[in-house]
Amino acid sequence: MSLADRAGQVLMVGTSVNAPGGLANAVQKYRLGGVFLHGRSTHSAKQLRTGVAALQKRAAHPLLISLDQEGGNVQTLKGRDFPRRPTAEKLGAGPASRLRDATSDEARRLAAIGVTMNLAPVADTVPAALGEGNPPIGFWHRQYGSDPAKVAAAVRTVVPASQDAGVLTVLKHFPGLGRVRANTDTSTKAVDKTATVDDPYLQPFKAGIQAGSAAVMMSSASYPALDRSAIAAFSRPIVTGLLRDRLGYRGLIMSDDLGAGVAVFAVPPGQRAVRFVAAGGDLVLTIRPADAATMTRALTERAEDDPAFDKRLTEATQNVLRTKERAGLLRC
Repeated sequence: MSLADRAGQVLMVGTSVNAPGGLANAVQKYRLGGVFLHGRSTHSAKQLRTGVAALQKRAAHPLLISLDQEGGNVQTLKGRDFPRRPTAEKLGAGPASRLRDATSDEARRLAAIGVTMNLAPVADTVPAALGEGNPPIGFWHRQYGSDPAKVAAAVRTVVPASQDAGVLTVLKHFPGLGRVRANTDTSTKAVDKTATVDDPYLQPFKAGIQAGSAAVMMSSASYPALDRSAIAAFSRPIVTGLLRDRLGYRGLIMSDDLGAGVAVFAVPPGQRAVRFVAAGGDLVLTIRPADAATMTRALTERAEDDPAFDKRLTEATQNVLRTKERAGLLRC
């Protein structure tokens, strides 16, 4: 692949789920690796399938198509073809068979419209004493429980249930957002001072990795006991040192939103992509279409000036392509 191809392949860019065609030109021009469908929709499966297929036709290389279909308050697709699902907290409190069946059914519905990746399951553990005082997860009841062992069991159920039905999973938000008291989407003050390399709250992520999850999403919070100088998404000690080296994860590493998230506003958009890839990340997520031009340019310029970064960009691209192969999009 050319440098331009490689820079594009490590980007997943957002577009409205109800009007995905608005991103078609960017998909073609910047050779994007993936598309994130955001917002809420009650469109029929037929309408959604048509929109996704039209985007794929414009792509230089097959696209990873993703969305947030967790259930509860975080459910992009609703309506006749996509019934409302309970929150993860409710499903986690019930029998594993119910969780498995609900996940499999949802994944089959997503796969039928061309979605290849669900940005789920949430592997964060929210302490019972904090509960709704945890803005990003607990407030919305997105967690499977307050005991990391119980959350790990749920994650161990969800990953194969989804992936066997044709939709890849993304464990989020590594190394955990369950103890923070601010939301990285709206604040720079999301900090977990407790997390260490031996944190019990890593157990659900380990379970998901062992279950074969195709991807892990990095948090944009700060973890000073792991890295005092950078948020997780920009931290080589966390992305490479902890996730890759210590936990032995070999799949795709993607970011949380590096476009509109307030936690990253101090860093210019292009450098957000560069810093994430340099830390060991593979797929940069931004919900802002305008970032495609800025980020591909920054990645290209850094690779042209820095052979080590060019090699890292190639590794990231290879990880994206392996994920596409796993999704059935490529025949290698």
